[in-house]
Amino acid sequence: MVAMTLPVTMTAIDPAAPGGPEVLVPVERPVPRPGTDEVLNRVHAAGVNRPDVLQRCGLYPMPPGAPTIMGLEVAGEVVTGGGRWQPGDRVCALVAGGGYAEYCVAPAGQCLPIPEGLDFAAAAGLPETYFTVWSNLFMRAHLAAGETVLVHGGTSGIGTTAILLAKAFGARVVVTAGSAAKCAAARSLGADHAVDYRASDFVDKVAGITAGRGVDVVLDMVGGDYVPRNLKCLADEGRHVSIAMQRGMTAELDIALVMRRRLVLTGSMLRPRSVAFKTAVAAELEAKVWPLFAQGRLRAVSDTTFPLADAADAHRRMEAGDHVGKIVLTVVPEAQVTA
Repeated sequence: MVAMTLPVTMTAIDPAAPGGPEVLVPVERPVPRPGTDEVLNRVHAAGVNRPDVLQRCGLYPMPPGAPTIMGLEVAGEVVTGGGRWQPGDRVCALVAGGGYAEYCVAPAGQCLPIPEGLDFAAAAGLPETYFTVWSNLFMRAHLAAGETVLVHGGTSGIGTTAILLAKAFGARVVVTAGSAAKCAAARSLGADHAVDYRASDFVDKVAGITAGRGVDVVLDMVGGDYVPRNLKCLADEGRHVSIAMQRGMTAELDIALVMRRRLVLTGSMLRPRSVAFKTAVAAELEAKVWPLFAQGRLRAVSDTTFPLADAADAHRRMEAGDHVGKIVLTVVPEAQVTA
């Protein structure tokens, strides 16, 4: 890496108030300074996620001390090292905020080496979904080889990651998606079955697919009235994992069903979790998941890239719901990447 003089200010997306995509305009902000066990990265690309849209709308409060600059995942080059990382290392990182910028601070333990064969734009779309899916589907729900999982939103960033990870570890995957084309895209990624929820009742479809047994795990990012329907899809001893609530925060449940079939209802939010927890997840990902990229068993699923200045358009695409895989903001064009 060519030695650089660290600038005082940087370009970032840091909206002054909640609003529509139009509030996402480039502004100048001070370059952050890393603390103990933190790394300063020169950001080459940043992933766009559904929580970013919620934050922009004022519906997703930031954890105490998190930067107001948006963005929960980045890929770039280490400028100031921390922990095991040295200047020039190529990393992707999960952050509590600050990703939509030219420089971003990340806890050293939440950084991972960019998997072999991936460029910065592809790697920027990995941390948020891989940390989320691994910690919920495998660490919480204990999905095992030979089991069946139902994943809602099969072509979202979370959905595509869940398909790839579940198949890589020997599970059977059923997804829901909102069109025949999206169902086809999910199957092309490895989903065993894809249900168009606009054309049919996924509860009935799951019953048919599983010959009435049900699935072992439901990974749900919908919430609301989907939860009681999800429970009907579960087999005895099934596990329901909630990770988002796009259709609402409350649901009416049949407790007798939960008791009779010995179901487990759990869930989590990643952003408020401690650095220690996220560091533990990163360690598992590096040991158990990252090698699968080099083996060709996992790949990045990218939808569209936008320049940082066009963050508003990236959010519009996210809200339109037409994407398959990750939407990414590029901060440093690949042609300018240093050797």
